Amino acid sequence: MRRGTGLIAAVLLAFNWLAVGQSKPVNFHAKASGKTASSRHKLTPQQQFVVDAVKLAVGLRQPDPQDRLRVLAVAASVISPIDQLTAKKLRREGVRIESELVQSGQTPAVSIMASGQADCGLAQEFVSNLPGNSVFAAEQSLIGAVTSCQTRTLQLVAMKLDAALKTGIIAPRALMATMQAEGAKSQWSQQHFEELFKSLPDPKDNAFQAENLAALYAQMSPALDHGVVKKSGVEFLDWLAKLDDSAMRGVATSITSGAMKQVLGEQGFQDALSSDVVASSMIRNAQNSPPAKIERPPIETASVLEAMKHNGTDQTDRLRDLSASERAREAAAHGFAAGNSGDKQQASRYFDMAFDAVDEVWDTRKPEQNTAAVVEEVSEAAAQIDSVDALMRAQKLRDPSAQAIGMLAVARVVAGKRVTR
Repeated sequence: MRRGTGLIAAVLLAFNWLAVGQSKPVNFHAKASGKTASSRHKLTPQQQFVVDAVKLAVGLRQPDPQDRLRVLAVAASVISPIDQLTAKKLRREGVRIESELVQSGQTPAVSIMASGQADCGLAQEFVSNLPGNSVFAAEQSLIGAVTSCQTRTLQLVAMKLDAALKTGIIAPRALMATMQAEGAKSQWSQQHFEELFKSLPDPKDNAFQAENLAALYAQMSPALDHGVVKKSGVEFLDWLAKLDDSAMRGVATSITSGAMKQVLGEQGFQDALSSDVVASSMIRNAQNSPPAKIERPPIETASVLEAMKHNGTDQTDRLRDLSASERAREAAAHGFAAGNSGDKQQASRYFDMAFDAVDEVWDTRKPEQNTAAVVEEVSEAAAQIDSVDALMRAQKLRDPSAQAIGMLAVARVVAGKRVTR
């Protein structure tokens, strides 16, 4: 058994006693070494469990800064209602890592800044230290800063985006958020809208931005002068024409032409097209093509309701034939269904399979996969049945990052449970 399991098990047992009717909560917090924001109040065993589980999770080492950031973001969110001082420390460390990631050109897997959890002093510091060539990697973070700390960060973000735009680096969603905060009719917004579409960056390197640019155009155009809408719309259609024919280009073209018609009217739209052969050809081809539809990757899910239909029949042989991620989710769903119906032994067998599959998923994970979601889903399902067992299972996962993510998922379930006294 891993070090610390005994303490957690004791706290969880106290929580279980409380859940079945113990009238006087035990003050485990009185013997804790560190003070928290809630130290003047007795923590319930439920709250103490959450505090201890979070501290154990963040005490584990995550070699990958993306994993560490994910752990800190979730830990701060889970512990904040109980201990705001600890949550603030976790956010500070998380924002530092987030800043280091974007400065190295990496987009954070999760963002404390984007979630609005960071205090405005941290947000201001983050934006101040951001290099101009990192605005795209920091786009979600900048949106969070402008949205939650407008007074402290708006002008700083505007300056960063302005400097980046002059070097051909664009962050359309951050520009949109900043224009909305500045006001669509403000001089800054109108000037930067016109400049953006007048000097769009290389289409081959920025094709993935087509939808975001179209969304920005559609959002801003109703507040602009008709001449600017006409000129910028034609320039953008010319830019889209340089992209390979694809569903993404089709969607962007449809959004842009729809916005132009809304602002200019049908006749104004036709007049705009008549002034530019390329734009006119783009719209004509779009009208003669089937409606554009972007294929999204399928979302892997497991249905508890479906699993409940098979209660009483062993599904383990079928589950073994599934991919590791599907097996993890399906086994967890069956474990929840079996445990919820009172068959703890069968539930345990399913959770054995689910957590073994989690190790497989984590060992073979790829950057584009949201592997943490699999860990969380399995751990949460197990916690709904037996939080003591779920926590111990999470602690036995092979990778320390997976352990921490699983433990925090269990803590989140326990924090959300209503306890009657």
